[in-house]
Amino acid sequence: EESAPTMPMFIETCTAPTNIAVIKYWGKDEARGLNTPINSSASVTLDQDDLCAMTSIAASSDFVADRLWLNGKEEDTAGNGTHAKRLRKCLAEMRGLARDRVDASGAVVCTATELASYKVHVVSRNTFPTAAGLASSAAGYACLVHTLAKLYNVEEAYEGQLSTIARQGSGSACRSLYGGFVKWVKGRKPDATDSMAVCVADQAHWPELRAVILVINAGKKETPSTEGMQTSVETSPLLAFRAESVVEPRLAAMEAAYRARDFEAFGKLTMQDSNQFHATCLDTYPPIFYLNDVSRQAIRLCHAFNEHKGRILAAYTFDAGPNAVIYCEAKDRDELLAFMCAGSREHTVTLA
Repeated sequence: EESAPTMPMFIETCTAPTNIAVIKYWGKDEARGLNTPINSSASVTLDQDDLCAMTSIAASSDFVADRLWLNGKEEDTAGNGTHAKRLRKCLAEMRGLARDRVDASGAVVCTATELASYKVHVVSRNTFPTAAGLASSAAGYACLVHTLAKLYNVEEAYEGQLSTIARQGSGSACRSLYGGFVKWVKGRKPDATDSMAVCVADQAHWPELRAVILVINAGKKETPSTEGMQTSVETSPLLAFRAESVVEPRLAAMEAAYRARDFEAFGKLTMQDSNQFHATCLDTYPPIFYLNDVSRQAIRLCHAFNEHKGRILAAYTFDAGPNAVIYCEAKDRDELLAFMCAGSREHTVTLA
């Protein structure tokens, strides 16, 4: 047991939202490394009032090791597991950016060198299922980096710098540092400093946009994202074709649709990209199955709703998991909910 602190302790707490991709990221550029993607991507950031990660970080000279508790359970931070390595990478990067902590009068209360030498205790929790295809790691690592930035009094040397660090924890975490419609640019530089998130339009641009989340299975997925995308990169010709020929023109069309608040164009592109992502999973060898029968029922119901209304008013998307996110506008949400609930009772609903 560690003794009660005898030296000053510095504590910061922050929240960060999740984001749901409308143009998917799937596959790492192993040649470049640094958790960079094989293609750019785009997402919509959800409201923190509904889904978020909350992280508290304490730093003290009395702590003997960096420790992490996730949803009440202590996680390994010293081993060779993927997340332990990524956590250490984020901590090292943020410690390297530490500045003096000052009080309200501007007096230094702890130098950057001293502060960066302190071990930290991190307590984080999600308000939604972890590892179920709802981008929990995106919210978690974005929150970690944002909280460390406050703890270490960090100022970005260039816009988007923090997103390049969050990316090294979880690729899509870089997009959760911004609200609204966010693009993750894959970049080209060998040091990956240009592989960052860019806010295309803030949340005030399309205030009528809503997300209905159907929690079909809150359990952990059978194939973790990191493992699945690595297998896809190695075995799926469709994934390579998608990255080389499909994503960039689709991303440009999606950005134009969002800027114009053109839901029909936005919705069609969202569904098409979700379908192609899961097609690459099936094209992977051995195939990866993230959708289940209830997921496919949600897809059928969404298309049936649009057919009933005579145009696209609802757009499904699935990340690496069975749970559906259905985008719509506020005016159509209640009717969509009634239609989905009448068609299937094998899911729970969250509104965002």
